[in-house]
Amino acid sequence: MYALAREKRWVLPTFNTENLTTTEAILSAVCDYGKEIGVDNLPIIVGITNTYKDRPQSVYYSHTRNWEIGLKLFLKDLDVLTSPESPFGKLNVMIHLDHIIWNEDLELLDWDMQQFSSIMYDASTLPFEENIKKTAQFVKKNRNAVLIEGACDEISKAETSGNEDDLTTPEMAETYLSGTGVDIIVPNLGTEHRAKASTLKYHGDLARQISAKTGPNLCLHGTSSVSQSELKNLFDDGICKVNLWTALERDSTYALFFKMAKNASKLIGPEKTKEMVGKGLLGIIADGESAPSLDYYTTTYRQDIIFHRMKEIINEYLSIWYR
Repeated sequence: MYALAREKRWVLPTFNTENLTTTEAILSAVCDYGKEIGVDNLPIIVGITNTYKDRPQSVYYSHTRNWEIGLKLFLKDLDVLTSPESPFGKLNVMIHLDHIIWNEDLELLDWDMQQFSSIMYDASTLPFEENIKKTAQFVKKNRNAVLIEGACDEISKAETSGNEDDLTTPEMAETYLSGTGVDIIVPNLGTEHRAKASTLKYHGDLARQISAKTGPNLCLHGTSSVSQSELKNLFDDGICKVNLWTALERDSTYALFFKMAKNASKLIGPEKTKEMVGKGLLGIIADGESAPSLDYYTTTYRQDIIFHRMKEIINEYLSIWYR
């Protein structure tokens, strides 16, 4: 799939998920977009983190808040949704384990890696030399089972200084690649999750300098913070893969909030709506007269809004990278 993407100048998107609604929105959007451009078997990567402290998505996949149960449900959902009888059965779906931490995810790292397409092995909490050593050990053990992405970074040092000096240099990337043997490098190009909003900036020039030394095998994390004008040039910057999740949740929330506020009385009834208007929590434009309706106050209603808005967001990104 990566070879095909390079041939077609595609950047492969990884959309992360932490629930069935998002998982299905990803597949549905890709299926619809593929029909639009005449490709019914588009490749797509669906990703999930495990115990990653910034967002442990397998933990949130189930209300048990048990990562193992959540991860098994995620895999089972994809198994069913990509079965031959599913409308998404023709898609080339790859499963990505994202930010799998070298010491916190030891139990998961003992799983059979062949049930996944790729893994981001994250040893970036270690000093750089230790990161290389630990990642190289994982690559040696699993190189024939799964495509391996590595974090060419040192988070502990970067968190204490927080300036542009922490961006990955071409020399650093070259040292990391030769020392670990990973398939894909995740450099710090200014969009890492720990970056402050005021300093978030995608350094495309740096990506090009790095890929000149390592080849076009870079993965961009924090893609939600990058403008669409910059995203159009990622292939030429040496980016072969992007990871994205925040935009799906952040930008679908407004649609849900707007529709629920506008249809307030259908969800909670006139009395409670007027109470909220009186407290200044709702404006007079909100429906305050209608009777509560099963069509509005169910979980299905709320999930449906999120599902369709997420599909629209995903479609916008697909139109950038699949041209």
